[in-house]
Amino acid sequence: MQPPPLVTAADLATMGPLRLVCVPAGDRHPEGLVPVPIDTWVDRAKQSRSGLDDLPFWRRELEALGIGPDAVTVVLDDGRMTEAARVWFILQYFGLPAAVLNGGLAVLSELPPQAPRHAGPLRLAPGAGAVGLAEREGLKRDLAGVQVFDARTAAEFRGEELKGNPRGGHLPGASHLSHADLLDGAQLRPAADIAALLDAAGIDGSRPIVSHCNGGGRAALAALAAVVAGRPDVRVYYLSFADWAADESCPVQAPQG
Repeated sequence: MQPPPLVTAADLATMGPLRLVCVPAGDRHPEGLVPVPIDTWVDRAKQSRSGLDDLPFWRRELEALGIGPDAVTVVLDDGRMTEAARVWFILQYFGLPAAVLNGGLAVLSELPPQAPRHAGPLRLAPGAGAVGLAEREGLKRDLAGVQVFDARTAAEFRGEELKGNPRGGHLPGASHLSHADLLDGAQLRPAADIAALLDAAGIDGSRPIVSHCNGGGRAALAALAAVVAGRPDVRVYYLSFADWAADESCPVQAPQG
């Protein structure tokens, strides 16, 4: 059973067995926290159809972290929240209990007791988490049946900032809400505030929500926020706009000249 996706530092003492992992900033990571090799994860995701297809790779990586189904993995980053959300999304997608610490390392004054490393091989269950995974061809077929949640900047949405992509703009019919608007400093806003922002952006959850950004991190944070706000059917297009824009068969809306 999955825990709440977002927890506070005060929650840690009441969560039962847990393990803490962090996404380090550069080469530094706090003592006592297992570092996640996020650059390796991002690079490998780009080499597969959906980003998470290579089960042997992900099993090796997750086993190396010493995590497992016997304890909740709490993920921290340096306060950006996007990288913690990325790791949370991957863990929960494979059926592992995981949560994000709201505020990241800055709110952790002391390390709580942690469970020992998980022993034995991991049995991954792709798609078992509350947030699903979308891939390009499926999304292209079902654009009319989902609410696309574009969590990039306004300049990216308008096609003014390409981020190295061959084309700019946005997916047809996409709703825009920048991931930065979901944050109050280094913490995710309260659920009611997020729900109001989603409603104002037209992301009401009446159809499945598919979040994306340019490379996965902001999309994962957008999905986390949507779940916190109570949206019932949320998925992440993990390879995001960089993957979409590279395929000329995928339609893109750009500003009118």
